[in-house]
Amino acid sequence: MAIRARRPLRSDAFLLLVLFLVSISCSTSEPQGFCAVGYESDCGLSSEKILIKGGTVVNAHRKEVADVYIEDGIVVSVRPNIKVGDHVKIIDATGKYVMPGGIDPHTHLEMEFMGTVTIDDFFTGQAAALAGGTTMHIDFVIPVNGNLSAGFESYMNKAKKAVMDYGFHMAITKWDEGVSKDMELMVNEHGINSFKFFMAYKGSLMIRDELLLQGLQKCKSLGAIAMVHAENGDAVAEGQKRMIDLGITGPEGHALSRPPVLEGEATARAIRLANFVNTPLYVVHVMSIDAMEEIAKARKAGQRVIGEPVASGLILDDSWLWHPDYTTAAKYVMSPPIRTSGHDKALQAALSTGVLQLVGTDHCAFNSTQKALGSEDFRKIPNGVNGIEERMHLIWDKMVESGQMTVTDYVRVTSTECAKVFNIYPRKGAILEGSDADIIILNPNASFKIAAASHHSRSDTNVYEGTKGKGKVEVTISQGRVVYEDGKLKVTPGSGRYIRMPPFGYLFDGIEKADAAYFASLNAPIQRTKSAA
Repeated sequence: MAIRARRPLRSDAFLLLVLFLVSISCSTSEPQGFCAVGYESDCGLSSEKILIKGGTVVNAHRKEVADVYIEDGIVVSVRPNIKVGDHVKIIDATGKYVMPGGIDPHTHLEMEFMGTVTIDDFFTGQAAALAGGTTMHIDFVIPVNGNLSAGFESYMNKAKKAVMDYGFHMAITKWDEGVSKDMELMVNEHGINSFKFFMAYKGSLMIRDELLLQGLQKCKSLGAIAMVHAENGDAVAEGQKRMIDLGITGPEGHALSRPPVLEGEATARAIRLANFVNTPLYVVHVMSIDAMEEIAKARKAGQRVIGEPVASGLILDDSWLWHPDYTTAAKYVMSPPIRTSGHDKALQAALSTGVLQLVGTDHCAFNSTQKALGSEDFRKIPNGVNGIEERMHLIWDKMVESGQMTVTDYVRVTSTECAKVFNIYPRKGAILEGSDADIIILNPNASFKIAAASHHSRSDTNVYEGTKGKGKVEVTISQGRVVYEDGKLKVTPGSGRYIRMPPFGYLFDGIEKADAAYFASLNAPIQRTKSAA
């Protein structure tokens, strides 16, 4: 039985697709591989009816050889030997994997940060994502002067050029009664079910423990997930001062000023505060053994904690930060920092065993000119790396091709778990009857090579430059349309949809009962009588 009725293609959406189909010429400053200007006939819309034949359909819970029939942007049927009539686009997936499109839970598109703006907007960033097999992402809204509603409006305007589905987290950068009320509005009116608190970036984004505690309590009451950037901001500021005093001003100073112990300390502190409140906690960009071990201990004790490693932490080490060429070294600056060799392998093991649950990117890309803002002082280097296009390939090669992870677990960590955590499963993160037709076809025998010269980001650098591997996304289907095939993108500004994410996802199941049991166990207050004078 279908999960929900198929939706007819809206006429206004169709007009957008016909009238605004765009193309970008190939250059070093613009994304590569789009349909060329003046060749709209070659960029025509895909059929609304698609049959994917003979592939191995992989969901997080099972895999099977089956056909997949898509109509009006919805998966209509998943079974062997589907027969169709005329006017259906048929894609042969024999010997290949047919999987839910990736969902990236952690991106920063067109974000104002550290005196500049991330180089990828909702057009180029999402186009890059589609070329790499990601069909939805969740971006972080930054409030305007602490105002959540103004921030939301700003990001909705930025997303008017979106080419795929997206959702929003909301950052909390200050705390007062107005912010508390605005959080209710975000959840009840705008479909945001997660709020991020920065324990770092002292003097700008950082939230003190007292306010973090209030935020955790508010998240719990709203059924929204509390997320933390876990680094000790006070200690980081001291570490930065220490490096400058020692004359260490280059990119290596960034890593030296924010060691793993500061990430571990903040992770432990956030976990304990969330435990005190009894609310779920999501730790973003887990970069170190220190943070991972705190998450492992909490989960073993039964606490509801989600750990999100990112592609850079799983793949890279910090040796690049010591590169003698500044431009090369600076492109690897992000926070928390990429760690020394050994942390990457430990995070891979934690991901493969379920200690960490899903993979993001923290895609926050800057070009070399922007990175040069900190050429005399590492504290001024815009923090961030790319990854939205590379994640699906890197994780397949590093985790599946190496034997560390099954194909079903690959789907879980790149798509399904994210959909479940943010309460949009099985609309997203699955190939089931009634699910959105966001699908990729991956050829396990094909190879990939990553290069800034051929990627679709606007950045002129790539932290994975020269990386080669096996397992390539050959087809991406978004909203039931083929948007990437034969190395070509067919994307339409304005075709992306904002996906509302309802509160009280599975992480909140049983919390009220747990609270009731706890309060019943207190054996308090004690009724006492005053002794006679």
